[in-house]
Amino acid sequence: MFLVGLTGGIASGKSSVLQVLQQLGCAVIDVDVIARHVVQPGYPAHRRIVEAFGTEVLLENGDIDRKALGDLIFNQPDRRHLLNAITHPEICREMTKETFKYFLRGYRYVILDVPLLFETKKLLKYMKHTVVVYCDRDTQLARLMQRNNLKQEDAEARIKAQLPLEDKARMARHVLDNSGEWSVTKRQVVLLHAELERSLEYLPLRLGVLAGLAGIVSLLYLLTHYLLASL
Repeated sequence: MFLVGLTGGIASGKSSVLQVLQQLGCAVIDVDVIARHVVQPGYPAHRRIVEAFGTEVLLENGDIDRKALGDLIFNQPDRRHLLNAITHPEICREMTKETFKYFLRGYRYVILDVPLLFETKKLLKYMKHTVVVYCDRDTQLARLMQRNNLKQEDAEARIKAQLPLEDKARMARHVLDNSGEWSVTKRQVVLLHAELERSLEYLPLRLGVLAGLAGIVSLLYLLTHYLLASL
C-alpha cells in the first residue's frame, strides 16, 4: 500500500472532500482525531503533559484543556517543542497501527488527513501522493465569514495565520480546486480516487511482504521436516 497526504486550509472544503472519499470506500486516518485520542486520561502522553505543564491545563473531568494548553505554549517555542516531543511519538505510533490494520485488510492506499502537512514537513517523506483542497482567497474569505459569523478583519487574520493555499498548491502533487460549484469539486474527487485505485504503486511493498512471509513459511517447513527426520 502507499500513503496519500491530504491537506487544505481553513474553509477550503477539506472536510467535505473527506466525506466523499469515505463514501467511495477509501481508508482515511484523521491525524487530529488521533492527536486528541492519545492525550486522553490514562494514556502516557496525558500523564507526561500534566507532569510538564501542571494541573492548570486540565478540565474538571481530567481531560486536557486544549485552549489552556495552547495559550500556555503560544509564542514559547521551547514549550511548544516539549509538547511536540511528548505527543508526536504517540501520534506516530497510533498512525502506524491504523495504517497496518488497513494494510491487512487489503487496501491499496490510505489517506492521511494532516492539516499541517506542508508546515511541519515531518510526514512528507512517507507520502507517495500529496493532495491539497484549494480555493481562491476571496472564496475562502467569504465562506469563513459566513460559516463562523466573523467580521472581515477577523476572518482575514485567521487566514493569514496559515500557510497560503497558493503555496500549498504549488507543493502538492494533486490539487482539488473547490473555488466553484460543489458538483465540480466532487467530480474531481471521484477522478482522483479512480486514478489512485488504478495505480500499481502499492505492489512493491505488498510483494515484498508476501515474499518475506513465503520465506518464513519455507524456513518453518524445512525446520519441521528436519526435526521429524531426526526422530
